[in-house]
Amino acid sequence: MIATLRGASVAHARRALAEEFRDAGIESPELDARILIGHALGLDHARLAASAHQQISDLSAAQIERFAARRLAGEPIARILGQKEFWSLPFAITPAVLVPRPETEIVVELALALLDLDGARSRVLRIADLGTGSGAILLALLSELPNAHGIGADIDKNALAVARSNATRLHLGNRATFLVSDYGAALEGPFDLIVSNPPYVASGDIATLAREVREHDPHHALDGGADGLAAYRVIAADAPRLLKPAGHLVVEIGAEQQIAVEEVFSAAGLAFGDVRHDLSGIARAVAAKRR
Repeated sequence: MIATLRGASVAHARRALAEEFRDAGIESPELDARILIGHALGLDHARLAASAHQQISDLSAAQIERFAARRLAGEPIARILGQKEFWSLPFAITPAVLVPRPETEIVVELALALLDLDGARSRVLRIADLGTGSGAILLALLSELPNAHGIGADIDKNALAVARSNATRLHLGNRATFLVSDYGAALEGPFDLIVSNPPYVASGDIATLAREVREHDPHHALDGGADGLAAYRVIAADAPRLLKPAGHLVVEIGAEQQIAVEEVFSAAGLAFGDVRHDLSGIARAVAAKRR
């Protein structure tokens, strides 16, 4: 661990951390160094740059060193900060929940596009988020849909506590309810929209995931069973009961899972609706409706 930060300037600390991170093979060493030092000092990017020659106190230096040690051990920046931005909203995260990822925003984009086709966003809507985790998908949708109410379901009480806290912090708690449920098992429809980012990694593939994911994300939120499709089968089986006749189901999928997920939906009596891809052309979200 770097032992020279006590008495160092902000600029020196940034260079030292970036070099250490670069030598460790961390993908974005300069950015990570800037974020961690700024977080330890309580400075945003502009104020951090303006404080380049400021000497770091011993207390702050010790905090930066602790953050750096965690990053070098493979812990993601978001987990060190305890927060991650999603849909331009700040979400608190803990070890109980997945770190919200940019590709999951595609679920929100597709869901909003489908609702826009059906009518104005201001109409009354009822939404369910299955496996809600931090509440990111549900709360992002509620931020865009002023008269919508939603239920976030999760089997993990600790995850639900995080989601409730995020709803309160984002001033959406009056329109969001969270309850313990194995996907949709404890829910009663009908819903205009059901969304989910279920576990979709095949059990045997978890060991191949990036260290930041396999060692720090909750295992049950990653493990999709032997073929990665177990959660989709459960969700699809409940969807006809929970959806309104014209309602939409939108789920995130893993790379190369589109055809398999569509087959699962079809076997459950659902009709394929639409698909959205990420910037690399990989299908990331699919939609379905009742037949």
